[in-house]
Amino acid sequence: MEIKTARFISSYTELSKLPSDQKVELAFIGRSNVGKSSLINMLCNEKKLAKTSSQPGKTQTINHFLINDFWYLVDLPGYGYAKVSKDKREKWGSMIRNYLVKRETLYSVFVLVDSRLEPQKIDLEFINWLGEKEIPFSIVFTKCDKLGKNALAQNLKKYQKKLSEVWVELPPMFQTSSETQQGKEDLLSYFAEILQLES
Repeated sequence: MEIKTARFISSYTELSKLPSDQKVELAFIGRSNVGKSSLINMLCNEKKLAKTSSQPGKTQTINHFLINDFWYLVDLPGYGYAKVSKDKREKWGSMIRNYLVKRETLYSVFVLVDSRLEPQKIDLEFINWLGEKEIPFSIVFTKCDKLGKNALAQNLKKYQKKLSEVWVELPPMFQTSSETQQGKEDLLSYFAEILQLES
């Protein structure tokens, strides 16, 4: 699949105001500063579609991007950033959970994980929560160009081992880099599969 057009539609703080046109949604989520905006821009062949920032916690709304006038790529607020107020964290958390559980047009969630780090408790808990709620998801390892081949393989193996303690069957996993465009074709092909399009 090729992304020919990508347009920012709007940012939302209330689920009741989300688009009602019944277009399919694929959502991206991950810990703050995992490289979510950079990955979205890389996939969409845009440099400034999603706003990137060196400051974690920048995304504080549900952001919809219309892709090829056919489906939405949804940028969700990052989780795990401690420097915002407890009330704000709880509000984000409630909004995200309600969106993930109740949004009928949501077809799949892509959980972004920093490939440079050991398995993080907060990521594992979120992944297991998605499983408990039977929400379809994949894991996207970001910043894979920042590690050597052996170190990357070791980190991914650690993740697989940790997940295997809970999961009988592991979810789909992708290795990506916004810098080198690694994983771009694999992800776009997977999008096409979910959307039942010819890739």
